[in-house]
Amino acid sequence: MDSRSRLQELLPKLVLAPSFVVILLFVYGFIAYTGYLSLTDSKMLPSYNFVGLENYSKLWALPHWWRSISNLAIFASLYILICSVLGLFLAILLDQKIRGEGFLRPIYLYPMALSFIVTGTAWKWFLDPGIGLENTMHLWGWESFTFTWIKDNKLAIYCVVIAAVWQSSGFVMAMFLAGLRGVDNEMIKAAQVDGASNITIYRRIIIPLMRPVFLSAFVVLAHLAIKAYDLIIALTGGGPGQATQLPATFMYSYTFTRNQMGIGASSAIIMLIMIFSIIIPYLYSEVRGGKR
Repeated sequence: MDSRSRLQELLPKLVLAPSFVVILLFVYGFIAYTGYLSLTDSKMLPSYNFVGLENYSKLWALPHWWRSISNLAIFASLYILICSVLGLFLAILLDQKIRGEGFLRPIYLYPMALSFIVTGTAWKWFLDPGIGLENTMHLWGWESFTFTWIKDNKLAIYCVVIAAVWQSSGFVMAMFLAGLRGVDNEMIKAAQVDGASNITIYRRIIIPLMRPVFLSAFVVLAHLAIKAYDLIIALTGGGPGQATQLPATFMYSYTFTRNQMGIGASSAIIMLIMIFSIIIPYLYSEVRGGKR
């Protein structure tokens, strides 16, 4: 092998090496460092006094942590379910080759182009009783109309669900639409020849073939739900009280506000374990399916 061929072989590795080193250091290196801090008695500043799993036992004894976990269960389950159902419905609607499809797709996808900060701020204004929907209805003459969910301890979490679904359902629709367009038309034509209705075709043929798309959508949405932070901060700030606090906001609060870095780091590791518990089975199924 001459020097030119050797250079051509090494050039891609040389180009990728800096980014690989940066990712190794600033992603996996800081994950390892966070894991180490979770085993120390770090408070306002990092400490290197090893305390083992003490922070984890303190974490699971905190009522605020349990509240954030219960809020996450409500938020994630509704967020994933509604986004999946709404995204599938919109994808099936567009798959009918309706007129104006090219106009409707960007409208559905537009919210995903916005940051969660912008989404949270916009929905905060819209849901605020003093300046948003309730005030507008009062100005139109419907004085009895009330919508104060964002101020209600029991209902505020559903405002977060509404805003998150509004932003992500278009992205899920795009995933399902790509899956629908990838189904073999010969199978659909054969079912139509046999007299199957459109509902039966979708229910018995198309949707079962889209299981990988459902799995991919679930992984993406679950990942977004677990690490949700900016939407909560912009929309409710975690309130009223602890009504909309999620693990990500809990981690920030205990690390930078309450000066309990060890407990904050342990909550971050728990979140990482949650994400790994979703990602690793997904990657395993993909690798196993690829081998088959």
